[in-house]
Amino acid sequence: MRLHTYVTGPGLRRSAVAAAALGFMLASCELIFPAAPADDAALDGPVAGLTPEQHAQFLRGDVAFNDEVFTSRTGLGPVFVAASCGSCHAGDGKGHPSTTLTRFGQVDSTGNLFLARGGPQLQHRALPGFQPEQLPAGVAHSRFTPPANTGLGFLDAVPDQTLLALADPQDADGDGISGRPNWIQAPGYVTERPVTRTRGGRHLGRFGKKAAAYDLLHQTATAYNQDMGIVSSYEARDAHSGQLADPEVSNQTVLDVVDADAVIGSAGGTGAAVP
Repeated sequence: MRLHTYVTGPGLRRSAVAAAALGFMLASCELIFPAAPADDAALDGPVAGLTPEQHAQFLRGDVAFNDEVFTSRTGLGPVFVAASCGSCHAGDGKGHPSTTLTRFGQVDSTGNLFLARGGPQLQHRALPGFQPEQLPAGVAHSRFTPPANTGLGFLDAVPDQTLLALADPQDADGDGISGRPNWIQAPGYVTERPVTRTRGGRHLGRFGKKAAAYDLLHQTATAYNQDMGIVSSYEARDAHSGQLADPEVSNQTVLDVVDADAVIGSAGGTGAAVP
């Protein structure tokens, strides 16, 4: 004789409700969370074809970029925009309105007249005991969303002449884009490209908003200094006082970030290693 046990009454109803709720949650998660993107559509990760040594260097730079958060003990500030690289470029992607940068004082080719008053970038946060910078009254300024860090190595490989050929300052082709080359004073620590074009001693910028940096080393060292107040041997002056200061980040870390940025892929890219 086989005995059967049945659950009836409130206990059965509670079990049925719990099971229905769990099923609803699982179904909702499938609707809310998308499937993982294909490898060639992901924005965070290196291009294919790296050697083990190159991949190890990418990982070091990726950790320094995305995981290292500076504090007052490790050199942050005293005035700054963010405490880490990744806070403005989450997942190596584009910034958010909350991470918008403000540049001020540069109105034409004569130069920035507000460098002694915090220019060219507004550091709107400060450590306790310090005041964040304020825009000088009436100064010309612009707000910029931090760009994505993807595909920078491919841009670095484009010859100067190609960029100049793409310039269209008067929008002659009518596509609504009037790209202009930005001729900048490149710092002494950059290495000129094999075939570089200059104009009046100035070099062609290509990185950062308004193409204000010559290469990825220039962009990275300036970002450490202007965004986080971190002094390096490349940008050796404190962004707040303007005085020379001891490095707060090693050359190796800066170079690791440079090399990591150079090999981050781009969605829909070729997947080939950057030359």
